[in-house]
Amino acid sequence: MTPRSTPDAGIGARIRSRRLTRGWSVRFAASRAGVSHATWSRIERGLQAADNRFTLAAIARALECSPAELAGSPVPAADLQTLAALAGVDAVRQALIDIDLSESADRVAPPLDELARTAELAEALLHTCDYAAVVRLLPPLLRDLHAETAGPEPVRALRLLCGAASTASSVLRNLGLPADAWLAAERAREAADGAGDPVLQGYAAYGRAGAAVSAGSFQRALTMAERAADDLSRHVARPGGAEVLGSLHLMCALASQCTSRLDDSRAWSAQAAVLAGRTGETDALGLFFGPTNVDIWRISIEVEDGDPGLATEIARRVSPGVLPVGLRQVFLYADTARALTKLRDRDRDAVRLLLTAERIAPQHVHRSAEVLEAVRTLLERSRTSNGGAELRALNERMQLA
Repeated sequence: MTPRSTPDAGIGARIRSRRLTRGWSVRFAASRAGVSHATWSRIERGLQAADNRFTLAAIARALECSPAELAGSPVPAADLQTLAALAGVDAVRQALIDIDLSESADRVAPPLDELARTAELAEALLHTCDYAAVVRLLPPLLRDLHAETAGPEPVRALRLLCGAASTASSVLRNLGLPADAWLAAERAREAADGAGDPVLQGYAAYGRAGAAVSAGSFQRALTMAERAADDLSRHVARPGGAEVLGSLHLMCALASQCTSRLDDSRAWSAQAAVLAGRTGETDALGLFFGPTNVDIWRISIEVEDGDPGLATEIARRVSPGVLPVGLRQVFLYADTARALTKLRDRDRDAVRLLLTAERIAPQHVHRSAEVLEAVRTLLERSRTSNGGAELRALNERMQLA
């Protein structure tokens, strides 16, 4: 009998794309799904339907994603690493759902020292914007740390779990998945509450507020960050207290700007700047709070509804090399480019900075709605003399219409 053709040939293309992202052969992938390699091959080529829900579920399980992701529209990613990061999100989501601290974990975890090294690696990879690598590390790390919260060092395990969940929240937020970022931030909050550390609780609140901003819940974010800042102000002398408090002030500034309270936003930024003057450049809890980071946040705030000219003035005094992390540098370059775009007579410089941001962190840039908007604006008025060719190339990499 001639195999029935699939009603959606795109399913086969998405299956093939995810398999190639993993670097797997058809035979290996098919063996993971429990189907013959010939069947898998026919499905990929659109010669056989994959609309049987059991078959599709088996293929999705083998590819470590959800059936809906295979049945839906193609993943809008311009490079394999970004696609790989998105392909691994489902496993992270499942781990976050499973690590309920009210439930025990049926799992034997590696020693905490080993898990601490893995958590440190995941955070370092986040700072370099290698989201695909972070996503691969997170599911077993989250599950193992959850298991260790019932072990001989529960407080240390809870602290590590808070950090790992916060890493998960950041990477999910930067991949454009705010609901998943919120779930991860909630797990970080639970771990911080379990540890009973007020600085860690402030750190978790900072992550929750960031997830709320990414979901468009700006007033909720402001309320959470402001309340957490008030609570933490009594513990600012603790290690990391000033850095977390300053970061909460910056989150209040961002949330205020998002609710069209620019004067309030600038006031919060000024408070953060005062604290940064006391702390200097720091790396506590991976926040990299300090004068440079405060300026980068101020650029981001001014470029939205503030003064793009002021944003570029601030950018001129920032030394990117002060922060040895791509995640903050990419915001500096991308947001300065957005400010230049609004000034209209600096398109060539805007294109140059966008391309610099892409070189530093392509996985971040290719998933940024703000960069997408800037590229579209520049494309509409591009000329060969101000970077039209480069913009069209970036346009293709981001798969814009």
